[in-house]
Amino acid sequence: MTSQGPQTDGRNRSRPGRARTQARALLRAVGLMADGQIDLAEAALALSVLSGGEGALAPYRRHLAAIAAAVGRRVAKGGGQAPASLALEDCLDALRVVLVDRMGYEGDSTTYEDLQNANLARVIDRRRGLPVALGILYIHAARAQGWDMVGLNFPGHFLIRLDHGGERAIIDPFGGGRTLSVVELRDLIKQTSGTAAELEPDHYAPVGNRDVLLRLHNNVKLLHMRADRPDLAAEAVEAMLLMAPGQVALWRESGLLRAQLGHISTAITAFETFMDLGTRAGTPAQLLHQAATLVQHLRNRLN
Repeated sequence: MTSQGPQTDGRNRSRPGRARTQARALLRAVGLMADGQIDLAEAALALSVLSGGEGALAPYRRHLAAIAAAVGRRVAKGGGQAPASLALEDCLDALRVVLVDRMGYEGDSTTYEDLQNANLARVIDRRRGLPVALGILYIHAARAQGWDMVGLNFPGHFLIRLDHGGERAIIDPFGGGRTLSVVELRDLIKQTSGTAAELEPDHYAPVGNRDVLLRLHNNVKLLHMRADRPDLAAEAVEAMLLMAPGQVALWRESGLLRAQLGHISTAITAFETFMDLGTRAGTPAQLLHQAATLVQHLRNRLN
């Protein structure tokens, strides 16, 4: 039976303004953390507040704790082995049973581009979402058991990898937590990147927690841009910059969006930050020159 999502009422709803302030503060703190210190699920919930959430995160935190506890009980029920002696398949079975069979999490292939699919709180409510949002739930549940799970740099479709007991499995959170073979990975890369695409070593490379969060919220930005909402796309970029202030390209995107919206001073600041960081990071001179030209045009508009 599918479990019900978190229930909220008037007593546990936060004031939207206060919740957004708290979410920004959390993401700003994430921006100062070493990557390994980042709590993926907690940061993703903060992002959900900034992209239209209610603001009451306590019920979702309880649900995340319940997922982790249920996976732990499933493993213990299977024989109570010490963590180091568990077989890889036991870990995979526990994750699938809890997240898919009991709680009903699945990929939303019907309304894939629904914004709710990139909002972790709404994903928990609806039990469906994008691969990266579902992947965060798997990673959260696995790491709560002390298991080594990471997101992968696979293009077009977020995958996760579990390393345990000297074995390794690549998992599709969008496809019910199934393990993918090399043949299936090759088919998937052709579906997402074209028939001429082939698997490369970089596709198996792990990505950091911050990159996972950026990949999640980049979906929000792209969907707003497709809907011709540069104001909301700019807010999404702002949220990403809070947790990743060193991302050079994001400062350029912020400048372009703010200029489009007529936020001249903010756009100038964004472009100047882009040029400062980009110069040190080796950004192509053409992009730096373009930004300098845009800044001059924007300054002329202020005069």
